[in-house]
Amino acid sequence: MRVRAEHLSARLAMREQSHRRVTIIAIAGLMLLSAAPVFGHHLPFESATILTGAQHFGALCVTALRHVLAPVHWSFHVVLAGGFAYAAWDRWRAWSRQRSALAPLDARMPPVGSEIWRAAVAERIDPRLVRVVRGLPNPAFTVGMISPRIYVAADLPLRLSAAELACVLSHEAVHVARRDPLRLSLYRFLGRTFFWIPALRRLADDMGDEAEILADDRAAEGRPLVLASAILRLAGSRPVRTAEGAVGFDSPGLLDRRVRRLAGEEVAVTTHLTRRSVAGAALALALVLVSGLVAGQPANPDVAAASAQHCEHAGESPFSHLFCGGSSLWSQAAHCRHRA
Repeated sequence: MRVRAEHLSARLAMREQSHRRVTIIAIAGLMLLSAAPVFGHHLPFESATILTGAQHFGALCVTALRHVLAPVHWSFHVVLAGGFAYAAWDRWRAWSRQRSALAPLDARMPPVGSEIWRAAVAERIDPRLVRVVRGLPNPAFTVGMISPRIYVAADLPLRLSAAELACVLSHEAVHVARRDPLRLSLYRFLGRTFFWIPALRRLADDMGDEAEILADDRAAEGRPLVLASAILRLAGSRPVRTAEGAVGFDSPGLLDRRVRRLAGEEVAVTTHLTRRSVAGAALALALVLVSGLVAGQPANPDVAAASAQHCEHAGESPFSHLFCGGSSLWSQAAHCRHRA
């Protein structure tokens, strides 16, 4: 079990750990609640739900409701399939752009005895994982889903002290060890597959932030202020997106949180979630859950035949028969020709 980073208070460490756990649970929960109602009742096993065998749920006609929500349910099949195709295309495009961005770079392993080579060896990093590039606009980043590599600017030793350079390489080595480019690419794939739930994409962005925070904590062991100094020195470099899917050292949106944490201050654990994204997720989940529940009814073939017979209202819209029986509070109940 990894010991808590010394530069963090116990309270902050607990808050951040809880945030990571809740974020992962939320991602898994959104995936399950979004996909299970769409495909669950198509699986080859008996299902029993609260509406099985029911012709009415109060004054609500279950079969009429099923006809009303059928287009909604099947639209989710189309949307989910389209989201998967979109996510696959997006990841292929990202991989293609990554290759195109890296191809023209004159990337070489650090020469033996160079400052970058010595810093890598001092941090127990295999120098063969490091690529040095002249004129690299980003100070350092990690890229590669299968075989991740650390790319650093050739002039980095001129901008940082030896200790700061070692911290930067150690930070990127954490991304390599954790395979963060692959991990974050999978989160982005899920966010685009379920594009109709924006909260999922925002949670994926949260996991990207947490990857940087975790890399800081491991690289800063015993030297948090040195890493904070390196972050501040490189903060004004104005990095550009060198390669799609790269995990960069300089994250402008996290600058304040990263530096203050390393200085031992209490900072808020931020999230990309907004009230609008949460409300949108709640609405989308309500639609998919209700439509999936109703679409799976009734499970018994005999009940299905009875319900179909019950709702044979030729030429009538299912909306006109949505409330038809089971309650005297609804005037439509008195006019239902199949009233129980």
